[in-house]
Amino acid sequence: MTDEIQIRTFTPSDAAPVRELFIRVNRLLAPAHLAEAFENYIARSLIEEIDRLADYYASRDGGFWVAVATDRIVGMFGLEAVGADAMELRRMYVAPDARRRGIARKMLAFAEQECRCRNRRQLQLSTSELQEDALALYRNAGYEPVREEIADAPTNKTLGGGIRRYHFIKRL
Repeated sequence: MTDEIQIRTFTPSDAAPVRELFIRVNRLLAPAHLAEAFENYIARSLIEEIDRLADYYASRDGGFWVAVATDRIVGMFGLEAVGADAMELRRMYVAPDARRRGIARKMLAFAEQECRCRNRRQLQLSTSELQEDALALYRNAGYEPVREEIADAPTNKTLGGGIRRYHFIKRL
C-alpha cells in the first residue's frame, strides 16, 4: 500500500497542514494528567520550530519532508545534522487515520537514504514511552538503544514532565 505514498520536500504551501498534523498528533499523545504540559510544549514548538520549518532545518544543515497520499499530507519528518557524521531524525509523525499503511517505514527508509546521500553514516533519534508504535518501529528497523532518560525540563525536543525518553542510533 505504500506505492501511493510520495515523499517530497516541504514547501511553504505545506505549512498549515503540517502545523495541524503536529498539533493533532501531540494532543492525541497527551495523557489527561499532562494535557496542560502538552499544550505548553505544542505552543513552544510552534514558535521555535514548526512555524519556521524551512529556516529552522536549513540552519541545522538539514531538511524537512512530507509524505503525501492523494494530495493530502499524511506524514512528516525532519533531519538535522549532529556532528560531522550523523543526523538526527525529528518530528516523524503519521496522521492517525493513515496509520498501519507502511508510511512510517517508508519515511524512515527515505531518511536513512538521505543521510547516505549526505555522507552521514549514522542516524540518531529519540522517542518517548508514550509512543509504543514508534518504539517498535525503530527496534524492528535495526536501531540500537543507546540511553534512556527521564525528561524533566521542557524544550522544543521534549515535553519534560518526567516522561521517559529512549535514544537510538543506527549505523548506515
